[in-house]
Amino acid sequence: MTALRKKSVQLLCVSAAFVAAIACINANSSTEQQQEQQLTGNPKIDKLKLPDNFKAERLYSPGDNKQGSWVSMTFDDKGRMIVSDQYGYLYRLQLPAVGEDSSKLKIEQLNIGKTADSQRVSMGYAHGLLYAFNSLYVMVNHNSDQRFEKTSGLYRLQDTDGDDQFDKITLIKTLEGEGEHGPHSIILSPDKKSLYVVCGNFTKIPQMNGYKVPFTAELDNLFPFLKDPNGHDNTVGKHGGWVAHMDSTGANWELISSGYRNPFDIAFNDAGDLFTYDSDMEWDFGTPWYRPTRICQVTSGSEYGWRPGTEKWSPAYPDNLPPLINIGQGSPTNLISASNARFPEKYRKGLLAFDWSFGIIYAIGLQPDGASYKATAEEFLSGSPLPLTDGAIGPDGALYFLTGGRRLESDLYRIYYKDNKESNAPLKVAAITPEAKIRRQLETYHGGPKAGAVDYAWQYLKHPDRFIRFAARVAIENQPTSEWQAKLLQEKDPVILTQGAIALARQSKTNVSAQILPQLMTINYDQLNADQQMDLLRAFELVIARMGKPSGQLYNQVVAYLDAHYPAKDNEHNKSLSKILVYLDAPKATEKTMALLATAKDDTTLQKTAMQSADLIMRNPQYGLDIAGMLSKTPPLQQTWYATVLSQAKTGWTPELHEQYFKWFYTAFTYKGGHSFIGFINNARKNALANAPKQEFAYYNKLSGDSLANLGGMQMEGYAQPKGPGRNWKVDEAVKVVETGLANRNFEQGKAMFHTALCSACHGMRGEGGTAGPDLTQLGSRFSDKDILESIIDPSKTISDQYSATVFALKKGGSVVGRMVSQDAEKYVVSQNPFAPQQQRTILKKDVASVKTSNVSVMLPGLINRLNEEELKDLMAYLKSGGNPKDSVFLSGTQITKNK
Repeated sequence: MTALRKKSVQLLCVSAAFVAAIACINANSSTEQQQEQQLTGNPKIDKLKLPDNFKAERLYSPGDNKQGSWVSMTFDDKGRMIVSDQYGYLYRLQLPAVGEDSSKLKIEQLNIGKTADSQRVSMGYAHGLLYAFNSLYVMVNHNSDQRFEKTSGLYRLQDTDGDDQFDKITLIKTLEGEGEHGPHSIILSPDKKSLYVVCGNFTKIPQMNGYKVPFTAELDNLFPFLKDPNGHDNTVGKHGGWVAHMDSTGANWELISSGYRNPFDIAFNDAGDLFTYDSDMEWDFGTPWYRPTRICQVTSGSEYGWRPGTEKWSPAYPDNLPPLINIGQGSPTNLISASNARFPEKYRKGLLAFDWSFGIIYAIGLQPDGASYKATAEEFLSGSPLPLTDGAIGPDGALYFLTGGRRLESDLYRIYYKDNKESNAPLKVAAITPEAKIRRQLETYHGGPKAGAVDYAWQYLKHPDRFIRFAARVAIENQPTSEWQAKLLQEKDPVILTQGAIALARQSKTNVSAQILPQLMTINYDQLNADQQMDLLRAFELVIARMGKPSGQLYNQVVAYLDAHYPAKDNEHNKSLSKILVYLDAPKATEKTMALLATAKDDTTLQKTAMQSADLIMRNPQYGLDIAGMLSKTPPLQQTWYATVLSQAKTGWTPELHEQYFKWFYTAFTYKGGHSFIGFINNARKNALANAPKQEFAYYNKLSGDSLANLGGMQMEGYAQPKGPGRNWKVDEAVKVVETGLANRNFEQGKAMFHTALCSACHGMRGEGGTAGPDLTQLGSRFSDKDILESIIDPSKTISDQYSATVFALKKGGSVVGRMVSQDAEKYVVSQNPFAPQQQRTILKKDVASVKTSNVSVMLPGLINRLNEEELKDLMAYLKSGGNPKDSVFLSGTQITKNK
């Protein structure tokens, strides 16, 4: 979640007591409204918030039948649903008609080439399923083991003997990657003749038959490269998540788009354009390189600028495309078109986007706008907890969706409008815009050299529509540079010259900086508009990043040209100018950037999100107020940028500037950013210290907050110890105790148990605590009582790959277990102590015999065994409230009445 609009910022200035009172009133109002809507008596249905005239049915709970946690679905040619357990089998369901008793549902486990009672999985572990071409396509996300021998990749299942059972498995392509950022979904093309697949940023791009743009995965960023300090994205490639196109047999693959973080699904709208819902990196929250979850249009040859650590590109850079809309913080899973639904046209002409974290389905409206779209987002359905995984529009026009994932309680729901009689006749597709026609024509020149491409595309390098300029540049990049380099070096139009220089920097096999940089400096910077100036600065950056620093007189000319415009009038231009000039060691760069560090004010236009208004806070106090509280403490983004840029500055310092600079870090350690914020700040601080005078190191190290850098959050001293008597808690016993009720709980005791049970050593709560494990502020809005207690009592049952440990078997015998923080060609860096993640160990690769993921959680079991029943209840109340002392679970009846 990014910074709020002005209205929301004003809201945050209201006193905490007033906001809490409003939350309580809204919570009570929501309860009253919910009671009016409770028509079924089924709490899993009654917790859902739906638009008017929509109805919900809970059809099945696989957990009740020991069938796992379902994460993907598709419908076959007979209208039956096929689903997959995230860690197990495929199942096929014959569903009852709308309004019929759910007991009529029939289910069978699919065993391909195996007996029904086999303990080994023949096919499953699928993040994506698709029935097409008389086949079931299965996107397996798995590392081969004894239970399931198949490894990650795309498989095709066929029924070759006509007995209505799949008996043939064909591996289409092995994919290198697994886990929550591994291979994901597969969908059918609009013409039903081919397929598209999408994979997350931990999935290596395999060798393909074709590429819409000559592929590159360069960082292309002069900003100081700081890897994620918690090791999240340090062991993967630089290309990010990607989308590919293939034929039905998988014989031909073509890369369509890349540069996403972790898109889980893709969908076509009624006009045949492709979209995805990309995830954020919530650990980056509070940094200027943080990017919210967002809806992106997947155009031919598109790039969306994800890079590891600090290197993520700004949406303002012309060599990547901007999102259609930023949604906010969350965990995107499913994305589908609602065009075949028996819903009102408003929903049918858009998309439905699923968020696992906060249990919301967003209705995404799409309005043609030039060569692309304007997008809107509103809440369609929500529930708490409601960990949404996958969904589809059924043959009957109803929406079906699953909840579950990570072995959470899983359910199958059906949503329909009125009596499900609404027409779902084919929609009238809006006429394609003239700009979209141009873009699509330009895209015919993507994928390799084509006659006439340069002549056709050249004029469109200066088109006012950004998506057209992008498509034109990609068309040019697909042609040999020998066909257009000379033309570019004679170009007089400043916009065409800028875009062409970006293309040449990306595709030239030789160093042409001595030719292109003088050409760029012929452009009158002041006669360009703001966007054109940004594009020109990016052209300079790419030439320098790809071809090195200029030297001699050319260096002086480039520095003088750029320095004349620094500082600029806005943050985005200053970001680009500061990093280029500091990288070049420009004489005045340090002094000018330090002046900006002291005065910078944030402008978060590029990070505005759809779900950041007061409406979000009021409609869901549970996580809305947590969002507001976190945003009220976030670091100054622009200052963080300048401080990080200056960490690589080697010249231009005075003792006074160094004093001012290192004091900034001391203050920065008090800010409340995301999981990795403190680590990023500390690593930038360390880099800066390496550039400071050696004789001053000790002084600047202390001045910059070395004593604060390694604190893992609040200390545990001073909190009341459990009185007990404790017990060896079992999940069923603990659930029964908690289900007796959590009214009138003791907040202070719950908080004390959170600390004395060592939860705070690894987990954050409302911006305070450790960072070795996930933040728990939104725990109550995501998980049931049983899920929470199971994770505490049996933490090894389900381990997110983001927090998993790795076992390093050593050649000399023995092994090392810990979380892998990073690796390079020679060594692994491992954190072994979850209570002190800053303490790291280096293991040389030459000493390692094998590496595998541990099936034992780094979280210790039995941490609540010192607690008695009342202490357990108080701890659970504290966890479910997100550490909010004003939550109704801590209020007596008298207090609740007063708050009304």
